[in-house]
Amino acid sequence: MPEGGAIPDAAPKAVTDRGTGTGTGEGTGPALSARRRAGLLVTLVLGGLTATPPLSMDMYLPALPEVTRSLHAPAATVQLTLTACLAGMALGQLVVGPMSDRWGRRRPLLVGLVVYVVATALCALAPTVELLVACRLAQGLAGAAGIVIARAVVRDLYDGVAMARFFSTLMLISGVAPVVAPLIGAQILRGTDWRGVFVLLTGVGLLLVGVVWTRLPETLPAAERHAGGVGEALRSMRRLLGDPFFTGYMLTGGFAFAALFAYISASPFVVQEIYGASPQTFGLLFGVNSVGLVLVGQINGRMLVGRVRLDRVLAAGLSVVVLASAALLLMTTGVFGEVGLAPVAAALFVLMSAMGVTLPNAQTLALLRVRHSAGSASALLGTSSFLIGAIASPLVGIAGEGTAVPMAVVQSAAALVAVACFVGMCRPWTKAGAEGAGS
Repeated sequence: MPEGGAIPDAAPKAVTDRGTGTGTGEGTGPALSARRRAGLLVTLVLGGLTATPPLSMDMYLPALPEVTRSLHAPAATVQLTLTACLAGMALGQLVVGPMSDRWGRRRPLLVGLVVYVVATALCALAPTVELLVACRLAQGLAGAAGIVIARAVVRDLYDGVAMARFFSTLMLISGVAPVVAPLIGAQILRGTDWRGVFVLLTGVGLLLVGVVWTRLPETLPAAERHAGGVGEALRSMRRLLGDPFFTGYMLTGGFAFAALFAYISASPFVVQEIYGASPQTFGLLFGVNSVGLVLVGQINGRMLVGRVRLDRVLAAGLSVVVLASAALLLMTTGVFGEVGLAPVAAALFVLMSAMGVTLPNAQTLALLRVRHSAGSASALLGTSSFLIGAIASPLVGIAGEGTAVPMAVVQSAAALVAVACFVGMCRPWTKAGAEGAGS
């Protein structure tokens, strides 16, 4: 296991003989072309799986004010539909991750996707906000399969800098989802109500089931699977949590995600209710912010990874998140007087864009600590992020719909805790913390 997140030479790992290998220098001609096509196909499938969370969360965002009116529920209760989905995704990963280490990646993934389709269809039919919250919880529990197994498949296939670059590629693919999801959701609201959003998500789930069934091969050979049950999974997670570097990177990414999710949860009300923007304007602003995240993620993967140590890039990203959240706090508390939507949107754009280097590098540095049990490690990463985000979600609405101060406070606090975890646990200035970290 590398010390302090050390990065070995970047080369794709050998995989099964089913055409998923992306190694270099392994043959020429038709065989090499076939491997490249298979690698591209796997990339697209994994991108679709990692796009499931933003599709489930962001397509629904423009409809939140309408849901409060349709189901006669307060905004804080409706925001629990986001919290329930997020908590389900967090808890589901703890189950699916170890299952994928024991039974391979395909079977748990397919079961999770089928349950996701059923739960999403029930969301479209929910007559009360309480039932909608319950269905969203089930939707999150099932949707966790795509999140955790996609990361585990990446760890099966890649190592080192190549893994960091692949995560940036996944961010490009999955980043299209938050760009188009609110726009699609806003357009759906033109012709139908919020239930139409879940009808479309049901169709997306069915499409993923078909693609995974026909196109995604098994990436974890039987010889590398764990035969143990729950006890072995818990012991594996305990070993991972006993590594201060893994835990430090996990918490750093988790609290950075909380700052991001505070924006996701509060922005529909901040932009539409406080600043009076339409659902279409909100969708456009959300899409622009997501484009910033994707572009910075590509700069990270194509220009920074392999040239600059990953912990230094992560430190720079965290610094920008802290500054952007501080600016939002000053604006929302009236330090600069009355401010319009434009400066607030600009600060949110900077914060979102910084996530393009913060989140993938935190995940990469954590997974580089893992040689085996990639499913369990991925589950811990996802669970911590989603649970912390689920806690942040209701806090942003604690003062009602008339102020954006709680959003800015949660973002600032989460960013500062992320920095504290990075500095205090990962110790990037020490020899153990810096040795080989991203050269």
